[in-house]
Formats: sequence, C-alpha cells, structure tokens
Amino acid sequence: MRELIKNPNVDFMGKKAYAFTISGILALLGIVAIIQIALGHANLGVDFAGGTAVQIKFAQTVPIHQVRVALEQGGLKDFDLQDLPTENKILIRVKKQEENLGGASDKITQILSEKFADKKPVVDSTTEIGPKVGSKLRQDSMWAIIVSVIGILGYIAWRFQFRFGVGATIATFHDVLAVLGIFYLLNKEINLILLSALLTIAGYSLTDTVVVFDRIRENMKRYLKEPVDAVVNRSINEVLSRTIITSLTVFFSSLALFLFGGEVIHDFALAMLLGVIIGTYSSIFVASPIVILLGRKSSKGSPAKPVRTERAAAKK
Repeated sequence: MRELIKNPNVDFMGKKAYAFTISGILALLGIVAIIQIALGHANLGVDFAGGTAVQIKFAQTVPIHQVRVALEQGGLKDFDLQDLPTENKILIRVKKQEENLGGASDKITQILSEKFADKKPVVDSTTEIGPKVGSKLRQDSMWAIIVSVIGILGYIAWRFQFRFGVGATIATFHDVLAVLGIFYLLNKEINLILLSALLTIAGYSLTDTVVVFDRIRENMKRYLKEPVDAVVNRSINEVLSRTIITSLTVFFSSLALFLFGGEVIHDFALAMLLGVIIGTYSSIFVASPIVILLGRKSSKGSPAKPVRTERAAAKK
C-alpha cells in the first residue's frame, strides 16, 4: 500500500488519559440511550414502538419518493416506506400515535386515492404491530449485539491472547455505545436499520483492531527490551498509513450513500460515517491501551511470559 505518512512518530499512548476521558463520556451517553430505549422513552421506530403496517397495491408503478411527498403533504407523520416494485406495491409503516391506529389505514387510502387516482390504489393488507412485539424486538436486538461481541471476545482470545480479546471486546462495545448515544442525542429514530448499522460497525472495528494487534504481537517478539508503551506506539505508527487508507475508503463510500442514497438509507449511512471515525479512534486509543493495562511489563521492559515462552520454543 502507498505510504501516506513517511516515518510517523506519534506518541499515541502518551495521550491515552485524554482518550479515556472522551471514551468514558461517549460510553456513558450510550448507556443512557440503552436505558431510555428499554424504558421506551427514545425515538423508537415502528418495529420497536408498535404501529400499523399498510400495504398498498397500485394498478401501475408509482415512484416511492412521490408517495412519500404525497403522504407528508397529507399530514401523515412518523412513517417508513418500503418499495415492492415487481408487484406494484408499497409497504407503509406508521408509528403508533395517540389516536386510534385503525384510522391510519383510512387516512393513507384517502391521501393516495386523491393524489394517484389514475393509479387506482387499494389496501392490499393491514397489520397491527403491538407493543409486545416491539418489546420483544428490542430485547432480541440487544441480545444480537451481546452475542456478537462475546463471539468477538472468544475469537480474539483464541487468535492472540486473552488480554487482546478483552481489549477488542471493550473497544467494540465502546463503538456501539458511542454511535447509539449520538443517535439518541440527535433524536434520530432507533430502528432495525440502525441495528444492522451497529452490527456492521462492530465488524469494521474488529477488522481494524486485528490489524493493529497483529503488528503489536509481532513487535513484542522483536523488541523485547523496549517498554511496552514504546512497542505499541511503534506498532500503531507502522500501520498508520494502512489504517488511514482503509478508513477513508469506507468513509467516502458511506459519504456517497449519505449524500445520494436517498432518505431510506440516510440514517444507515450516517451511522456508518460515525462508526468509521469512532472505530478507527478506538482501535488506537481504546483497544491498544487496554492491552497495555492488562499486560503491563516491568519498568525494565522485561517481556511478558507468553512472549518469552514463544521465543524459547522457537529456538528449540
């Protein structure tokens, strides 16, 4: 890969105290968001809060953005659209309101019949999404994130050492909490699209962290007499260009989706933009310092036992 920065020599570990402060604030914000989501006080989407799903069938294909504009002009709020172009159908999901949910179907039919009379819209099906279903989805979503992070811990612990697994797990939790907390702070809708973005972010963060951990492990075997902070700094600086190239590639791809992908994918792209930035930051300032804290060497820089054993085995 092209080396964007020639011979970088940044003291990343010297700034870990400031980084932990920032990370603590982000994690705390994420914990507050989780509590509010569990209590149902956040801006929950139809899947989590409950509502009405109305499937409309047209005689001819109608662009989904025209349907969105028509419903907004008709006074409908808090709804999601899903296009089914092969069947000339559009699924409209309306979030639970104070008024009777049964009136949502009539209101949608009235608005679309006036706007697209020539397309002959008719209600194909209507489904009520109750609060119990939304609560079950919230619980299942939390378990999906927890199980995936536990899997990460097991893989990294097997691939490297247990302290590396703990560092990667905490960094992944940190990234998910940070993005979730920012979405809550911005009053963005918490829905299944955001959940898929959070799981994608966890995977990206793990990939970036593994690259840094690989170089740290190599250099711990190579520079036995150097303090562990210096070895970690050296390792991060050596892969810095690669990290920047990878992060910018994903960032610009997500930025294109954010700018030109349309309203449906807007929040997913925003979550990815935040996730790339926070994931790159956590690989350097969260995962790596935790590895140091859990496996601190002596002041003389004597190697940790696992590293010394590996070298001895190699000589034999």
